[in-house]
Amino acid sequence: MNILVATGHLAEQTVRLAVRSKADILVIDTDVAAFITPRKLQTAMQAQQASGNLSDNYDLIFVPGLVSGNFLNVAKELGCEIYLGPKHAYDLEYIVLFAGKVEFSTTIPACELLINVRRDMALDTVQKIETNANALMHIGQMKLGGGARMKVMAEVVDATGLDAHVLSDKIISFIKKGADIIDLGASLNATPDDVERAIKTARKVSSVPISIDTLDPELLNRALDIGVDIVLSLNSSNIDKIGRRVADSGTAAVVIPDIGAGVESLVENIKSAQKAGISRVIADPVLDPIGHGIAESIVRYHEFNRQFPDMPLFFGVGNVTELIDADSAGVNAAFCGIAADVGANILFTPEFSNKAQGSIHELKTASEMMILANERDSSPKDLGIDLLVMKEKRRREDAMIPADAIDTKKSDMWRVDPAGCVRIEISPDLSSGAGGKILVRHRDACIVGENASEVLDTLIDMRLVSTLGHAGYLGRELKKAELALQFNRSYAQDDDF
Repeated sequence: MNILVATGHLAEQTVRLAVRSKADILVIDTDVAAFITPRKLQTAMQAQQASGNLSDNYDLIFVPGLVSGNFLNVAKELGCEIYLGPKHAYDLEYIVLFAGKVEFSTTIPACELLINVRRDMALDTVQKIETNANALMHIGQMKLGGGARMKVMAEVVDATGLDAHVLSDKIISFIKKGADIIDLGASLNATPDDVERAIKTARKVSSVPISIDTLDPELLNRALDIGVDIVLSLNSSNIDKIGRRVADSGTAAVVIPDIGAGVESLVENIKSAQKAGISRVIADPVLDPIGHGIAESIVRYHEFNRQFPDMPLFFGVGNVTELIDADSAGVNAAFCGIAADVGANILFTPEFSNKAQGSIHELKTASEMMILANERDSSPKDLGIDLLVMKEKRRREDAMIPADAIDTKKSDMWRVDPAGCVRIEISPDLSSGAGGKILVRHRDACIVGENASEVLDTLIDMRLVSTLGHAGYLGRELKKAELALQFNRSYAQDDDF
């Protein structure tokens, strides 16, 4: 395929390094590539073709992703498709590889278009792998093991003590974030009626498997009466009392070692569960927190999986994320990779503390990354999906400071805008854990919007801002509010972000 890339003088070297021999380059007489117009492109092409420096036959032309002109008429005159390339020249390196494989756009920059294309391709592959997996165990329609994706179990802490409306909202939000299984945590003072009420509430608002989280045989008994999918957990303290009942119901059971004991205890408890007739056993060797023997617990998982490769494994990632002051995205990604290596099938998280919010989505994405990496026999990178939040995969070009640049200084002058003051707040989308609305209060109006630009435009259009200083201040604060929503952070006007 013959490809031509149009650019300006400033980006010429970057473009040449990015495309190398994969495309021809047309440098148009403008410094900034984004200022290329349809007429400039046509004039430059005709001049270079007339001088013999450019081919007369191209299958497609990429113009910079930030150009604002309409190139449709020029494309007809040139007899060649003209599409938006990426916003940044260095992205041309991988953009040109997709030429002829995807339909580029005249309105969406190629870098943004391919993010969605690559993501859709990745998710389609995940679904095909899931469909073809030969599961070790089925929980309803859900597959565990046998090449299936690791499933995310999200615990609703103290579910038995929550109002039905609050519990319903929590469950719906967890499923929206990506939970494959809902685990109902039973409080210490829970009654069988509380368990029944929680399970019935969960069944009304979800179709995913439901587990009950308690060691109390009385509570487990009621959960089995109502029809729970998984009991969590069994050990020597309750197998004799509830094991036969679990076996008769055909319910899957998570078996754990006795408190403070090791893998030998887990093996003995599994034997006791199987002796009671429980055939659907999920083993939990217990992941210890960092600083409390985590290395030994990972070895425990590895050894258990080698000894019992056909038994599904439960992996409590939340034991780590809840007990470390670090951003959860990287922690969840790393431990999801460890879980994959030791053969885990269920990733458990309560998403309880503020710092661990988002863990359900992060583990779901990480589980998809790991299954793709395994399919491609590669590291979990360049997959089409990722968990990059603050760090960049590719750094944009930095500017060189000219010798005559003027150093800034803070102005001591400030005056109240005659049009009035503005209070900025945010209203996050609690159901998904991402996004939401920016809320702006003025004496004459209350405005909501999803991004800083639209809110500021509305304020200006309504003449609620009348000074440059105030407009600049509001732009800064509104962008901080937008970023707070994007990164699921709190926001307070005038505070540092």
